[in-house]
Amino acid sequence: MPDSPADRNSNSSNMEKKYFSLESKENTRAIKIIQIVFGIICIATAILWLIHNIMSLKSDGTLWITIVFLISFGAYQILAGFGKTERYIETGPEKIVLKQNSFLPKIELKAHDLAAIEIFPLSILFRLKNQKKIIFRFGLSNTEIINPVKDEIVDFADLNSITVEEKKEEI
Repeated sequence: MPDSPADRNSNSSNMEKKYFSLESKENTRAIKIIQIVFGIICIATAILWLIHNIMSLKSDGTLWITIVFLISFGAYQILAGFGKTERYIETGPEKIVLKQNSFLPKIELKAHDLAAIEIFPLSILFRLKNQKKIIFRFGLSNTEIINPVKDEIVDFADLNSITVEEKKEEI
């Protein structure tokens, strides 16, 4: 007998949010503080370098490349210290949140937007109803997380009546 809407609602509330870090190891608090301080030092060095070289009229392409690199690297270190560059996947009863790149923003996939999910050995392909595809790739440095994530994605798909297909990659 099919589930009633009330049964489906109670089932969807049973699925808890689960968080899977895709980092090979988590940084300690001391390392995070060092990253923030190092980032601030990089940005300060870039600013001092800029002031010193503009006053001495020696500005050329390498000066600007150095300054842009130092500011960018410093900003990345500060963001990493605050945990904003961490890669992860989070599942809940109604959506999946993907952050697979340190630089790009997270992607929220709502259950009602998903048409199908294809699971490969080292990646997951999310097919959206608007014909877009989003590929989530696992890294090779943290392979023990792959099967728990795949199992959670299958549970999410079952809960939300989304087609799931496991595929083998052929070379």
